[in-house]
Parts: sequence; C-alpha cells; structure tokens
Amino acid sequence: MLTTEILDKIRRIEIHTRHLVNDSFAGEYHAVFKGQGLEFEEVRPYQFGDEVRTIDWNVTARMGYPYIKRFVETRELTVMLVVDASRSSDFGSVSRFKRDLAAELAAVLSFAATTNNDKVGLLFFTDQVEMVIPPRKGRRHVLRLIRELLTFKPIGYGTNLKLALDRINQILKRRSIVFLVSDFLAEPDSYRRTMFVTNRRHDVIALDLNDPLETEIGNVGVLTLEDAETGDLIWVDTNSQAWQDEFRQRNQAFEAHKQAAFRRAGVDVIDIHTDHDYVTALTEFFQRRTKRRGR
Repeated sequence: MLTTEILDKIRRIEIHTRHLVNDSFAGEYHAVFKGQGLEFEEVRPYQFGDEVRTIDWNVTARMGYPYIKRFVETRELTVMLVVDASRSSDFGSVSRFKRDLAAELAAVLSFAATTNNDKVGLLFFTDQVEMVIPPRKGRRHVLRLIRELLTFKPIGYGTNLKLALDRINQILKRRSIVFLVSDFLAEPDSYRRTMFVTNRRHDVIALDLNDPLETEIGNVGVLTLEDAETGDLIWVDTNSQAWQDEFRQRNQAFEAHKQAAFRRAGVDVIDIHTDHDYVTALTEFFQRRTKRRGR
C-alpha cells in the first residue's frame, strides 16, 4: 500500500526529474541515442539539390519526371534500466543513500526516454533477478517504475551482475540501450565477459554509484565495519597509518581492476557520487557521446 509519504516523494521526483529532462537532457538524449535505422516514408518529385542516388527509377519511368524516395529515421528505441538492489545500496554517508540516488537517476532516464517516445523497462537484481517490468511507453508507465524504485523490497543481499546481464540477453530480442545502475561491489572478473557480450548486442552504459566513506575513512579510533551484503564484521583501528595505507591501496587496486573490466567490455561509464550533483556527470556523458558521434 502506498503511503502519503511515498506518494509525495513520487510527485517530488516527477516534478524535479521532468524539469531536468525538459531543461537539460531531452535534446541531448535525442541527439546521442539515434534510431535503429531508416524506413520509407514517401516518393516526391525531384528538386534541385536532391541526391541522385535517391531517385526511384520505377516511378520516374511511369510518371515521365524524376521522383525520389524519402526515408525517415526509425526513432523508437527500447531503454532497459538494470538496477542493483543489493544491501550495499542502503548506504550513504552524505545527504542520501545510493538506493535513493539510483531511483532519481532512473527517473531522469525514464522521462528522457518517454519524452522521445521510447519504451522503457526495469530489472531489479541482487544475487538473483528480483523483478522484471517489460518496456512500455508513457507517463503512467514511468510513474509505475518510479513507484517500484522507491518501494521495492529485495529478497537477496548480494550482487550478481553476470546473472542480471544474462537475463537481459535472454529477454531483449532487438538492440536496446541498457543503463546498468550499480555500485559494482563485485569481483570484476565475475561479470566482465558477460558485460562484453551484452555490449556487443546492446548499448550498455554503466552508472557507477560511489560514496566518499567507501574510500576515505578519517582517524576516528576503533571502528566496527560491517559488510552490508554478507553481514561480516571486522574491527579496525583507523588511527593506524598502516591500516590507512592498506585500506587506500586495496581500494585503488579494486578501482583499477573495475575500470579495466569496463574498458575490456567496451562499456561507457558515468561516475556518480552521493556527495556531488549527478546532473554534471550526465551532461558530461552526453557531451562526450555527441563529440564521438561527430568525429
């Protein structure tokens, strides 16, 4: 049952994200994500400056005057939001949890898609595929996705990116845009090959969610740290320089391993941080894609 608080949150997210899409992202989304091809629209009389290659010789022969074929871009795309709902998404040391950030990002991308008359669907995963909502069009459908993003209660605790990508490869029969929203706190080698395969079939963009406390912990004495996905507890002395150095090196090594997996899979990555405005990160991504298309 939807509470008044959840309904208010859905309305706030809709107003905020639709405003962002209309003011910032609608045109850039349309420019970056082109249609899948061209389809015939009509024939019309040849005009000076038209491409000779577009002349329809059969019609020209019948009419006794040059006619050309006109084609239009097949605009409709399918967008799939693949959202990590594991326990680590319930973490955030600044102003919001990663789960809330993922919901807002997914809402922005959903409204950008529906504004361009594209279909959008949603897949939740943890260490299992938790829910799949097939791609559809329209505002009501987007509002349903936002509701699920805010209220969904997963069963699993861990993260299995390979399983989620395998399911995407099974259910999406035509080339689609796949936004993979996760903190990617899984062994990169466990999903790299499957991500490569998925990106060959579709256009995969990884939205990598980060929180500053995951990489930098101040000298605050002895702490008990819990792994959100396994429940394992460890006690650490944050005043120890040796521990700080080891913690930093371990994080740097993991990050390098993860970025190498993205590169080998050929996947574009958008770094999203709980303590920064995601609008800048999305805008920079769209700009990079636009420049790449212009080359």
